[in-house]
Amino acid sequence: MTTMESLIGLVNRIQRACTMLGDYGGGDNAFSSLWEALPSVAVVGGQSSGKSSVLESIVGRDFLPRGSGIVTRRPLVLQLHKTDQASQDYAEFLHLPKRRFTDFAAVRKEIQDETDRLTGKTKQISPVPIHLSIYSPNEGQPESIVQDIETMVRSYVEKPNCLILAISPANQDIATSDAIKLAREVDPTGERTFGVLTKLDLMDKGTNALDVLEGRSYRLLHPWVGIVNRSQADINKNVDMIVARRKEREYFATSPDYGHLASKMGSEYLAKLLSQHLEFVIRARIPSITSLINKSIDELESEMDHLGRPIAVDAGAQLYTILELCRAFEKIFKEHLDGGRPGGDRVYGVFDNQLPAALRKLPFDRHLSMQNVRRVVSEADGYQPHLIAPEQGYRRLIEGSLNYFRGPAEASVDAVHFVLKELVRKSIGETQELKRFPTLQADIGAAANEALERFRDESKKTVIRLVDMESSYLTVEFFRRLPQEVDKGGNPAVATTTTTDRYGEGHFRRIGSNVSSYVGMVSETLKNTIPKAVVYCQVREAKQSLLNYFYTQLGKKEGKQLLQMLDEDPALMERRQQCAKRLELYKAARDEIDSVSWAR
Repeated sequence: MTTMESLIGLVNRIQRACTMLGDYGGGDNAFSSLWEALPSVAVVGGQSSGKSSVLESIVGRDFLPRGSGIVTRRPLVLQLHKTDQASQDYAEFLHLPKRRFTDFAAVRKEIQDETDRLTGKTKQISPVPIHLSIYSPNEGQPESIVQDIETMVRSYVEKPNCLILAISPANQDIATSDAIKLAREVDPTGERTFGVLTKLDLMDKGTNALDVLEGRSYRLLHPWVGIVNRSQADINKNVDMIVARRKEREYFATSPDYGHLASKMGSEYLAKLLSQHLEFVIRARIPSITSLINKSIDELESEMDHLGRPIAVDAGAQLYTILELCRAFEKIFKEHLDGGRPGGDRVYGVFDNQLPAALRKLPFDRHLSMQNVRRVVSEADGYQPHLIAPEQGYRRLIEGSLNYFRGPAEASVDAVHFVLKELVRKSIGETQELKRFPTLQADIGAAANEALERFRDESKKTVIRLVDMESSYLTVEFFRRLPQEVDKGGNPAVATTTTTDRYGEGHFRRIGSNVSSYVGMVSETLKNTIPKAVVYCQVREAKQSLLNYFYTQLGKKEGKQLLQMLDEDPALMERRQQCAKRLELYKAARDEIDSVSWAR
């Protein structure tokens, strides 16, 4: 069966873990705040209203700084832990985990010093809390937050799981109480507000605070509790808190004004009252806290999967990680080429649109004009004109025409090279696993582009070789068919050209026409063979061996070099670290809750 101590201890442990991770509410956190969901008690009140004294009365120890002006300049997260009766009282700060304080004057000094470390010696304030745990065999009370500045207090008391301990001095008008004003704003129903009236012993003679304590001047949902703190003289004399509590009991028991309320007055009664209500709040909130924890764990695990796991320190594991990342990139690159992702169709566009268009634009009309044909044929004949057909003239005209195919062939290679480079860039960007490693992204991109350069060079050699092969051996059968085709045309005059006609305009036009027909045949051939060569030398090689040389070099690298390649984006590393810590917190909190029996 759960006890009050186990419930409050549960919240204390979870809250302590929150503080270690920087989750203390009231800030712009990138994650859901578990702190905001935890039940707590916030002590609020105007300057010098007695907040620190009330806390010390509940704790039973003199440990808080005092002085004029604003003394408490950072929130104090105070957790009380009950120990065995035989054990000595001691305190521990979260920022000094291995140091126990048995001298509570030293605790007060450390609070002052730790405040100054963050805010300086000025009167600046900070929302970052100091986390203090006090261990004592005396009955205690869970964490409370001491706060002087309203804007900072609000971030704590606005959350629905926070009980508000509103401190008001009895020697001031309750209507002007800062604590009551703030509590009314954030808790209009009063369900979370507990009114505490301090300094009852400092009221003018002949006056009392019964109208407030009995709820006539200002009624709260929960009854007011009167407190008598140590006087300044008692503090200066270092009067023990146990003695101070006894004096407080005697004051109420013997007071003619408050004697009838003595059983419901004093710091000891306040501690019990708060404990009971805090236990009720904890029981009521546990289901929603559990739901928040489970939801947050699912979200964090999903994000951790997206961010990837931390890099291993072992060189073999690092090499394996790099190879896996490279394979992921290659898979996406191949999907682009094979049609699983867009982009590969642009390669076909080069062959289906760009290459034919470039072939059509070649200047054959100018090269095979009558004037150029006459010039080339005449120059080829030299001093001895051709007898039957100008074979040398034909060859020169054809070779000159075929040289024009070099440009479109090389342009096709370059166009496909550009497409492949773009696909490499897109594939790197689309490989989610690589986003963590900008250095490796750059290395893979450089290696892939170097490989594409080699493929391009080989592809250019191949397509130029195709053009040169067409020039080196002409298809004789094509020309052998020409006289027969003329005969079939029924024009014997063409076949029996006279010596005079051999140098006439018609003769040179016929030569140009014959060469144009042959070049057209070669053009159709190259329109089919150039794409085959480009795909074989560039696309096929890119699919099969894009990173082969990179893999070879990778195997020669040492662990330090591999780790440099896996140098992550600092922002991403920080995000993963935050997620991992937060995930650890939530899992620990879930285990803590599961370890507690919720039997009623």
